[in-house]
Amino acid sequence: MFPRIASPRFLALAGTVVLWASAFPAIRVGIDGLGVAGLSFLRLGVAALALLLVAPFTKVRLPRRRDLPMIALCGATGMTAYQVLLNWGEVHVAAGTASLLISVAPVFSVLLGTVFLGERMTRQIVVGSVIALAGAAIVSLAEGTSGFTVSALVVLAAAVVQGVYHFSSKPLLRRYTGLEVATYAMVTGTVFALPLIPASWDAAAHAPAGALASALYLGLLPSALGFVIWAYAVARLPLAASTAALYLVPPVALAVSFVWLGEVPHPIELTGGAVSVAGVILINRRTADRRSSGSVDAAASGGTAERAGRRTLTR
Repeated sequence: MFPRIASPRFLALAGTVVLWASAFPAIRVGIDGLGVAGLSFLRLGVAALALLLVAPFTKVRLPRRRDLPMIALCGATGMTAYQVLLNWGEVHVAAGTASLLISVAPVFSVLLGTVFLGERMTRQIVVGSVIALAGAAIVSLAEGTSGFTVSALVVLAAAVVQGVYHFSSKPLLRRYTGLEVATYAMVTGTVFALPLIPASWDAAAHAPAGALASALYLGLLPSALGFVIWAYAVARLPLAASTAALYLVPPVALAVSFVWLGEVPHPIELTGGAVSVAGVILINRRTADRRSSGSVDAAASGGTAERAGRRTLTR
């Protein structure tokens, strides 16, 4: 058993979980010095450049022209909009809490697949979606004294666009690998974020070293390296193993946030997070049963922000 756990594929999976979980507290550090626009563009730009540099070595192919509109949708939602919304939300929402809210993203991708791709709506999907969204509501309510806070709703909006990304990346994953889709989306997302350059330039010129280091870390490790090692892991592990590992991102994010930022989650937030994860697990049991042999579908998890596939938590 130990040799298997210490194998490169399991180490890659564990590394992905830690990297994507660490992104949430790193965002809090970067926002303080760079602001929402500056951190969003710098992270996307660094990640896109890194993925382009390794593309020849990872055999990333050029996309077909007919797939460019869908790639543009993936970049606009899963990269540009996701980064801006998540960073904006984390101005006031704790890093660990944000990770709990983002964990409901698979609910939206499943619902979109049902509406637009003709996937069957089962009782298990309905119940799981209701449970997951109820958990998100509990977490959001815990953030405010008199109801939902705007910041919590912004983070939930980030989960929605992440769900749109996973839904829109599904057709692409029939023709490309998860790493290729991630590279296309990251580069496209950077292009859509070009209007943020003036604000990013000004912010970077006055940002402390810690904020710049955070942006560099987010771009190189959770975004770029995270996708590379995730693609390596899901290509060599059963779907159930890679899916289950993603459920560890919120608790690991809570632990990292406690050590790094000293954030202590409220018991109500932990309860809501547990409810959300339970709902997502219920939905994914249906996915695993129907696509146990779907290595392509597993690669969909590697297509995102800090986060992966229809079973992801972004990232």
